[in-house]
Amino acid sequence: MSQKSFTVAMIDALAHSLKNDPNVVVIGAHSFLSDRGLKPEDERALWDAFPDRLIDPPTSEGVCTSLATGAAMAGMRPFLNYGTATFAYEAFNQIMSETANVHAMSGGQLRAPLTLHMFAGIRGGGAGQHSSSPQAMYANSAGLELVLPASPADAQGLLRSAIKSDNPTVVITHTKLLAMTGDVPDGDFTIPFGQARIAREGRDVTIVATSLMVREALKAAEALAKDGVEAEVVDPRTIVPLDAETICASVRKTGRLVTVDEGNALCSISSEISALVAERAFDALKAPILRVARPPVPIAFSPPLEAHVTPNADKVVAAVKKLTQA
Repeated sequence: MSQKSFTVAMIDALAHSLKNDPNVVVIGAHSFLSDRGLKPEDERALWDAFPDRLIDPPTSEGVCTSLATGAAMAGMRPFLNYGTATFAYEAFNQIMSETANVHAMSGGQLRAPLTLHMFAGIRGGGAGQHSSSPQAMYANSAGLELVLPASPADAQGLLRSAIKSDNPTVVITHTKLLAMTGDVPDGDFTIPFGQARIAREGRDVTIVATSLMVREALKAAEALAKDGVEAEVVDPRTIVPLDAETICASVRKTGRLVTVDEGNALCSISSEISALVAERAFDALKAPILRVARPPVPIAFSPPLEAHVTPNADKVVAAVKKLTQA
């Protein structure tokens, strides 16, 4: 095990992939590598080692997405970094109409093994333009895999799996997780898609949380434990594919469910997980399912207004108490 920050874990995964697969190429390398916690000499060493595979193209998200998709169809494994998630909106036609549909619309003759990475989430002062949590939109596009890592170990293991996947994969990193540190296994390890993690075991309520909200759910669980409520925290890690079995098994054990996601509550990841449990484990529920998500309003630049709509540990605690004290 090694202690790493979230960003260094991702960069190590990318460096490992570059060294072990000559078909891996990075598009948008500078915005991914610079000012991310690497020592200057280590960053320089990467540029020197792969001068032809670390690419900084002109800023045109649509063109870059088409470039990466075409390269993937030709046998490469591109890693495309958009920077802030809202920049990827400039490439939505390419992502949704081209990238996601390559395999199906070629009758299974072609693959598009590329990774689309973006930094997202309510980050503090990002306002409406740079506070996007777009995971539900990507989950709703058939043909894309969707990864939401919540720890340095998952960031490294899941990113390696994304690059090795033969399907187009969207990896969304919450900006507030970048400085997070944690133990990361040594060696060439990957984390399979569709395999949730039980971040904390409990018996009274299941909290299913994604990305940064896993950290908030764990804080809430610690606070609830002081009142005698033992919450089980489940981190799906990937939304497409989704580990429905682990989620439903947890709900069958606890009888209660709170879902936590930073996206808009309407048509959200929280909504999908809630519907899934209602369909598959309704008989196990002792109380209604509750969602903790942001309301359907633009994110304000104002810190108090931003905090008012952001899901956090206190809001999770309140939701759990509403279920357990009813």
